[in-house]
Amino acid sequence: MAKYRPNIGLEVHAELNTRTKVFCGCPTAVGAQPNTQVCPVCLGFPGVLPVLNRRVVEFALRAALAMNCEIVRPSIFERKGYYYPDLPKNFQISQKRAPLGRKGHLEVTVNGETKRVGIYDVHIEEDAAKLLHPEDDRGHSLVDFNRSGVPLLEIVSDPDMNSAAEAEAYMNAVRDMLLYLGISECRMEQGQLRFEASVSLRPEGESELGTRVEIKNLNSFRAVIGAVGYEIWRQSQALDSGEELVQETRLWDDERGATEPMRTKETAMDYRYFPEPDLTPLEVDDEWIGRIRAELPELAEARRRRLTEQHGLSDYDAGILTGDKVLADLFKATAAEGAPAKAAANWLTGEFLRLLKEGGLAAEQTRLEPKGLAELIGLVEKGAINAPAAKQVFGKLFERGGSPSEIVKELGLAQISDEGEIAGVVDGVIEEHPDAVENFHKGKEQALKFLVGQVMRKTRGRANPQLVNELLRKRIGGG
Repeated sequence: MAKYRPNIGLEVHAELNTRTKVFCGCPTAVGAQPNTQVCPVCLGFPGVLPVLNRRVVEFALRAALAMNCEIVRPSIFERKGYYYPDLPKNFQISQKRAPLGRKGHLEVTVNGETKRVGIYDVHIEEDAAKLLHPEDDRGHSLVDFNRSGVPLLEIVSDPDMNSAAEAEAYMNAVRDMLLYLGISECRMEQGQLRFEASVSLRPEGESELGTRVEIKNLNSFRAVIGAVGYEIWRQSQALDSGEELVQETRLWDDERGATEPMRTKETAMDYRYFPEPDLTPLEVDDEWIGRIRAELPELAEARRRRLTEQHGLSDYDAGILTGDKVLADLFKATAAEGAPAKAAANWLTGEFLRLLKEGGLAAEQTRLEPKGLAELIGLVEKGAINAPAAKQVFGKLFERGGSPSEIVKELGLAQISDEGEIAGVVDGVIEEHPDAVENFHKGKEQALKFLVGQVMRKTRGRANPQLVNELLRKRIGGG
């Protein structure tokens, strides 16, 4: 069997989280009743004129600069013509020949190694309406125009990825970038992040790319990974059998786990691109570019490196923390409050994520504040409360925020470190459990743990465990 090298490219369509649409003033809020966020512009009425949303341009510039793109000056809006029920104008305003940005790159980490993926272009376009297909016997479809005109950022990669694993790493990197830049919420279940993949195979050692097949209907990372893997297998089988591949568009069938033909691939000529006569060329000056560049935040990959190099965190902890911008910002702010980095990371990657999962919550839905977490860590380190009590306090901080010290008082969780007070409890436990004392004298270390547990139970978990151990050993011997 011949050996083939896959070449994979991805198109990412991200809805930008501006308050209004790209060419009109209609709101972009998710969840509104169908066809209530529309106007003559986004419904494509004759004679209306589009007006470009400046905020959309700023968001697109952030992404282009973050991906090291060359900013095209001027960039040009064009009409991309096609007929479909979700496009009332029968054309989509987009950019092709002069996009906002091009010739960029994004670095991704795959199996511990860094790979550079080229960015072919970054451009602005308007979203189409949403088709709804009711499950009834009428065989009809409905159209919700609320999404029509929502600003989209399209990021087109070069075909530089060579495996499904690299495609997954790239998707994660793009999503993280969009979230850290604050320009998209990337909620895939709401269609805010969508993908199209292209896959071609070439014999190992050859430089010319093979026939490209595009795959649509990819609404999740899992779908992209499955479709790419299937296409690599399908194309290799076809090439081995001498079949000639054709350039085409295929759809991913999630239930079957396979792609199926949709249509022979269109070319740019089929879309009949021509300059949008109602929008002037977009000229972005040096001052605007400089301001946006200066405002770019630290992105996920750079933050991961900093957490390991400056704070001494493991690659695993740094990866978990930076996988969610809200979580990463919470860690940063907690460390800025003076909390030791490792302790803050342990709380956030452990108990915090556990409570999020248990409650089905996102990180931004909790009441935990950096100052409160830092104070809690300080109480534990000073011995004011023990670990079980700290978990109770953390739970309250998670639910309602507030002061850890006040919560400790409210729940009566202050750790008992007075030797005289603990000694009285220890003596009582020894007197109540002579069998455990005898077992300890016989070398059964588990008996001491039992006695410690009894002391902790009587003090409602408030006794200093280390002091309890020391006093028990002194009283019964062995310490």
